[in-house]
Amino acid sequence: MWSYYNTLRYFIEFSYNGKNYFGYQIQPDAISVQEELEKALSTILREEIKTTGAGRTDTGVHAKKIFAHFDTEKELSDELPRRLNSFLPQDISIERIFKVKDDFHARFDATYRTYEYYISLSKNPFTQESAWQHWKRPLDIDKMNEACKILFEYEDFTSFAKLKTDNKTNICKMYKAEWEQNGTELKFTVSANRFLRNMVRAIVGTMVEIGTGKLKPEDMRKVIEDKNRNAAGTSAPAHGLYLVDVGYEF
Repeated sequence: MWSYYNTLRYFIEFSYNGKNYFGYQIQPDAISVQEELEKALSTILREEIKTTGAGRTDTGVHAKKIFAHFDTEKELSDELPRRLNSFLPQDISIERIFKVKDDFHARFDATYRTYEYYISLSKNPFTQESAWQHWKRPLDIDKMNEACKILFEYEDFTSFAKLKTDNKTNICKMYKAEWEQNGTELKFTVSANRFLRNMVRAIVGTMVEIGTGKLKPEDMRKVIEDKNRNAAGTSAPAHGLYLVDVGYEF
């Protein structure tokens, strides 16, 4: 990338609690993580900073580990993460900032993304805002894991895509999908090269219908092959979803 100015590209590794935000990406008349991040960077560096994130999480979704990149002409101090953390709201935390090649891209150079979804199997006053409270009806986790195996048979996940989006393709390569139970906590881990908007929450909602017996595990094939969002289950609540990793070959 040639420029008249000697610009440098930096990556930020950070995390956030999505409760108070309308997703990562800037949008009109709604507070976003990107807006808070760019405001803090621009204030401290005394220039207008624009960031590009690894992805755009939906309203209320959290990120335990996410990346963004930005360009500046300045050599940045090792103190910048601490200064940013002092400036940012309590629900956004900077882990590190490091220099990368000037054409390295937070979104397009990501090789995989991993999400976790949490369900509480008992009424828990301490996880009301961090997990889906699903304790009124039992879930058959073995059947939900049977359905997970079926996901690897497909790459077109149109049935789990949010309607009326600008996706050029609904093809995704699935790397991992499994449910694990630890006491009364149920965790779904899913990893793929890319995800469609609302995809993980739609998969979880469908899996829960399988776990309650409304659908059979083999029904997952018909859901996917229909390529129709109406064939899948209702989206799981946003507050149980966390982006936990984004992979790169630095």
